[in-house]
Amino acid sequence: MCTLRYGKKYSAMLWFEGSIPEAINAAKQRSLVFVVVIAGKDEQSKQLMSSWEDDCVSEEAQNCCVAIKVDAKSDTCVQFSQIYPVVCIPSSFFIGVSGIPLEVIAGSVSPDELMKRINKVKKMHSEGIGGTAATEVQDFMETSPPDNTATEPTFIPEVSVGLEMVNDELGEAAAATKESLSSSVDEDGVLSAKPSMENSPLCQATCSESENLDSKVERLSKKLEERHEQRKNEQKENDIRNEIERRKMGKKSQEFKRKQDKQKTKQLLEERNREKAEEKAARERVKQQIAMDRAERAASYAKMCQDEKVAKQNLLQAKQADQEARKEALLRERSTISRIQFRLPNGSSFTNQFPSQTRLQEAWNFAFEEIGNLYGNFSLATMYPRREFTSEDLNKTLLELELVPSASIVLLPHRHPEAMQSITALTPA
Repeated sequence: MCTLRYGKKYSAMLWFEGSIPEAINAAKQRSLVFVVVIAGKDEQSKQLMSSWEDDCVSEEAQNCCVAIKVDAKSDTCVQFSQIYPVVCIPSSFFIGVSGIPLEVIAGSVSPDELMKRINKVKKMHSEGIGGTAATEVQDFMETSPPDNTATEPTFIPEVSVGLEMVNDELGEAAAATKESLSSSVDEDGVLSAKPSMENSPLCQATCSESENLDSKVERLSKKLEERHEQRKNEQKENDIRNEIERRKMGKKSQEFKRKQDKQKTKQLLEERNREKAEEKAARERVKQQIAMDRAERAASYAKMCQDEKVAKQNLLQAKQADQEARKEALLRERSTISRIQFRLPNGSSFTNQFPSQTRLQEAWNFAFEEIGNLYGNFSLATMYPRREFTSEDLNKTLLELELVPSASIVLLPHRHPEAMQSITALTPA
């Protein structure tokens, strides 16, 4: 069940509007889980975003998460995938304060399943904060070098042992002195006084015991100092070794970071070169396509112009031929008079006009009347086109024989070979 806050139920997911570094800082400051939702334009991405926009899911996420959504085709997604591999689209990454992914959801899930995952991450996050702090404190206590106050207790057992030995030596010396004094007391309990007290055995014993005690204390003090100096030297050597190891680790870390930066730079350079090559290839393809389109349009335009030109010429020729035919037909129809020029074998000629419906026989009769029997029997012919009229043509009209509106007819004698030769000479080859 979704809870109400301030009398209203959440209606939409509150996404972080800044960049990923800003979202990480916000999550660290508020000790919340950092959530990255990578989605595209496909159907599964739409289903996942619908689950995140659910009222219950949005309310629960706002209580424990700082969520940001990233487009799958953006540069931000590419940078994010270099740190956390993106296996599929869509995906949801739940990242803890330590930077370790607590949960990764691949693909789309229902709102109920998403609520279960959020509650699981919330529980892991709440349990992981204390454990992380305890681990950090424990690591600090184990790795931090001991200071002067910590080194002093290490010598306490040796000091206590030395003090016990001194106490034992002092006890023995006191017992010996007491015994020697008791031996010099008389029966009345009074110490007997003797003239040579310094040379007495009691005085010699007391002096020797004091000398032994001083030498023992001095010897123990030297041993303690030597041991303390030894421990101090060992501590210095350990500090030197730790510093050398720390510097080695620092150099290795710097070298690794330098190699990683170099590899990233190389990858970025290769990617940039690849993008440039692809852009260049794409531009070349576009140029080739434009050139092909231009050539195709030019060829099509030239063909169209040629076709139009041929069509215009054919149309013009057809129109001219039609006009000529109509003109000739009109002239033939309107012409009622035929002007005939008769050419004789001797080169002379005469002309006469006949109606267009006049038969050729009448024209032959007119010529016969003009020349008489000068050439005897003769026939009629035209030179252009060359044609000799037969007896059947004599019954046809001048219009039918296409001798209208004018024509030139040659008389061909039948009995005079000389005249035939002269006529043949006048006829062009």
